[in-house]
Amino acid sequence: MLDWLYYLLLLAISLVGLFLNILGLPGLWLMVASAAGYALLTNAQYMGWPTLVTLVVLGAVAELLEFVAGAAGSKAAGGRTRGMIGAIVGAIFGGLFLSIIPIPVISTILGACLGAFIGAAVMELWDRDFRHAISVGLGAARGRFMGILVKGAVGVVMLVVILIAGLPVGRPVPAPAPAPPTTSTPIPGSAEPTTSQ
Repeated sequence: MLDWLYYLLLLAISLVGLFLNILGLPGLWLMVASAAGYALLTNAQYMGWPTLVTLVVLGAVAELLEFVAGAAGSKAAGGRTRGMIGAIVGAIFGGLFLSIIPIPVISTILGACLGAFIGAAVMELWDRDFRHAISVGLGAARGRFMGILVKGAVGVVMLVVILIAGLPVGRPVPAPAPAPPTTSTPIPGSAEPTTSQ
């Protein structure tokens, strides 16, 4: 019964991680950490090293793909490092602020993309013309959106792996302890031996 409680906690934390992922925060690594904690709490009876290694590899691939998509969007529009930094910071704040709109996930994605646009455009506008700044902002928003899609898809795959691998069924039943051997010893004055433990 306790294992099912751990499993439900694992699912809840994994869903939070998937949501944080949209904001550009390390939500996938929260999922990996929760899976490792679950394996530790259940003595790796349901989720072992192969699953944990798979989750780490998936998380690393997702981070790389997100970075490439975001950088490509900004770079394609002529953005510089400051524009990419502005896009990252803007995406985090935009995702947080627009999350108050009662449309789960969609409002966060829109906020992250809008924040990336504003952050990149403001940083590029610092010493460039308005048209260039808008162009870089749009590129950053497109890149951010592609990064969210790719990383979100990998996050869903990770969630499915966690759901299946962590399911607390098929728990091995411990074998009963062997009974101590019995010996027969004759009691003095008795015709028949008596069994003693």
